[in-house]
Amino acid sequence: MSAQEGRRGRSSTRGRLGKLIAVVLLFVFGVAFAGAFNAGMAYTNEMEFCVSCHTMEINYNEYKESLHYKNQSGVQATCADCHVPKPFVPKMITKVIAAKDVYHEIIGTIDTPEKFEAHRWDMATRVWDKMRRSDSRECRSCHEFGNMDLSEQGRSARSRHSRAEEKGQTCIDCHTGVVHLEPFEPDDDA
Repeated sequence: MSAQEGRRGRSSTRGRLGKLIAVVLLFVFGVAFAGAFNAGMAYTNEMEFCVSCHTMEINYNEYKESLHYKNQSGVQATCADCHVPKPFVPKMITKVIAAKDVYHEIIGTIDTPEKFEAHRWDMATRVWDKMRRSDSRECRSCHEFGNMDLSEQGRSARSRHSRAEEKGQTCIDCHTGVVHLEPFEPDDDA
């Protein structure tokens, strides 16, 4: 073997080793990024994060008065359970859209109870519309028509739930204002 062939052999070995190191480093970086990303998503789904904005205290206090907070079974639905989809793509879309709430908190659009109330109808109708478009997907992660024991419900609820299922209605069609106060629709004349 000539000296030139030996150098090429060492050079190609170094090249393969360099590529292997690059692939390993890329893999380690990818795992670290995925872990950090997942931790960030989990953190932003925590109740403490959700209510850390001043204006969310209004929603949090309403929530604490609801059966989603405290009930006979001890099962609690948190902010993310109702407002953040579980599937990845809808979750990411929701997170991006939710950034506007943080923006409006920072610029002062909804930073006082009075300003929040002035915008409550618009905010609520956007959430209701989203829930209708998703067939109340987040509600159904706990409340599915097929899993309801209608015989255990009161007469009115039993009748309404069976009719709603037949009509193809979704949860939010009847259950606005279940956790948060239902806002008054603004007057068209105002």
